[in-house]
Amino acid sequence: MSDLPEDTLQESIVHQRKALMGLLREPMRRLADDCARVWGNRQELDKALAATLERLPYCKHLYVVDNRYVQISDNVAHGGLLEGYGRDRSARPYVQGVAPGAALMLSDAYISLKERRPSLTALQVVRDDTGKVLGYIGAYFGLRDLPLTRTLYVEPRHWRQIKGDPSIRGTVFHQNRSDSDMDRQIDTVLGVVTELMLYHGIFHVMLHFSSSRAVIWLFSDPYRYRMLDIAALIDPDTCLAYPRQPYPADALIPAERLRAVLDNFRALRLMDEMFYLRSGTVNIFNGIVGLTFSCDGSHYIPYEEFLAMDTDFWVGAGQGGR
Repeated sequence: MSDLPEDTLQESIVHQRKALMGLLREPMRRLADDCARVWGNRQELDKALAATLERLPYCKHLYVVDNRYVQISDNVAHGGLLEGYGRDRSARPYVQGVAPGAALMLSDAYISLKERRPSLTALQVVRDDTGKVLGYIGAYFGLRDLPLTRTLYVEPRHWRQIKGDPSIRGTVFHQNRSDSDMDRQIDTVLGVVTELMLYHGIFHVMLHFSSSRAVIWLFSDPYRYRMLDIAALIDPDTCLAYPRQPYPADALIPAERLRAVLDNFRALRLMDEMFYLRSGTVNIFNGIVGLTFSCDGSHYIPYEEFLAMDTDFWVGAGQGGR
């Protein structure tokens, strides 16, 4: 189990933005003072930008705009000067978020016009000796180049429901489940899958009941998935194709509870002719169970909560109870 803090995705992003602001604040403040002293001199502005850029190796380029956001310097990159003088940047997304009174602002990520990739722009205000705003220094970054620690975001373990295609949900009462090959041999399938997960290193499985197939991941080879068709899923000899592996000690789902999770898939698949499980996913390391129903709605639930629910709850959920 990971010891990392369980921040939300947005909290993780906020931490990274704070780290970047900490790296930029002092060099951008000094650059603003340098630019104020040579304001209006294109060549001298370029020189000031180039000197600071040497201390910002992760920045793609720097430039200066006046208080109408028209560029009055070149784009100063590590390889030299790039075209940009005279460009009107007033309509760009990083300009729309300029906050009055702020010295340094960091935009939300956006897709750049030329490179078409996720990017950020920092804007540093430049003032004269009286405090009047002369303009701004722009610092352009590609997200992939930023020197952040990027502590791994940890997926929180709480129930999440995601609504699917409304056109499918609207027809759920006009459909009936057809027995698939997996439905007809479901006990054998679940027996084979349980054996693979407990003793042969399968840590993540997606069971597609309607199409009678499974997709599996092994912790000895996690970067590749493997697909098992119904012939493999009903043949216990399939286990011979995967080396014996002990059940991992850091799995969140205890070995003795795994079969109960899979048996609940069986119950949800067969619980109702109109509202039924289309696919089920289980990951033993994060302890999350994924469910997609005939109404196209999906749920992601900690296995403990999943095992505490009966089919009556899910039939009610399918009819609008949740």
